[in-house]
Amino acid sequence: MTGMDVSRASAVMTIGALAPLLLLTGCAKHADFVELRDQLSTVSRSQDQDHQRVDAVLRRLESVERVKDAESGKARFEELSARLQKIESRLVKLEESAGQPSAKLDAAPPEPRPAKPAKPAQPPEAGTIVPGVPGITPTSAFNLAYNDYLNGKYELAVSGFQRFIKDFPGTSLAPNAQYWLGESYYNLKDYVRAIQAFEYLVAEYPGNEKVPAALYKLGLAAAETGDLVKSRKNLKRVLEEFPTSDESKLAKNKLAEIR
Repeated sequence: MTGMDVSRASAVMTIGALAPLLLLTGCAKHADFVELRDQLSTVSRSQDQDHQRVDAVLRRLESVERVKDAESGKARFEELSARLQKIESRLVKLEESAGQPSAKLDAAPPEPRPAKPAKPAQPPEAGTIVPGVPGITPTSAFNLAYNDYLNGKYELAVSGFQRFIKDFPGTSLAPNAQYWLGESYYNLKDYVRAIQAFEYLVAEYPGNEKVPAALYKLGLAAAETGDLVKSRKNLKRVLEEFPTSDESKLAKNKLAEIR
């Protein structure tokens, strides 16, 4: 029997017990009896509602307990699974480490003899243009010779510029190579060949930007050989033909020295 049934039975018994008393005493009217019955019915309904609330709370508590038990069991299961996986991994590692020494002994190949290192090829000397080297550009060839000039290796610079003029005569760097060939000879104090190189530049490339410098160096080289007439002639050409050039002032000062 549920709590609701108990309440109803209690209310009925209460009414049944009070009714004879009221009739025997004769002090109760019919309206009083009806009012009392209604009050008892209200009390019974209130008790029924209270019992329903209690039952609902109990059912919720039972469901919460079941959920907690299920979650706890799941967490425990996951923990045990993780521990089992760790143990299996350790066993696999132990088996592998136990089998490695014998495997190495059985499968170890004979040690190869170290190969004798090949003798490295000697690189070409700086500034030397190797004949037949594919892919070398005019700029690279010029820079090789010019770097030798800057480093004071004038003989190597002469060879490099001569080779450049021979291999790349029609390029835009050919006049520059001709000029620095003359400068290389000048620094070697080979003034005759320096004069020849500068004269060739002036004759073959009259509109080139290196012509004023070539004329000025012609004047210096001629003065070194003692040919002052030729020296003054070239220095005057600088003043007359290239008055705004950087070499014009230098040529004027040199002319003042040799007069």
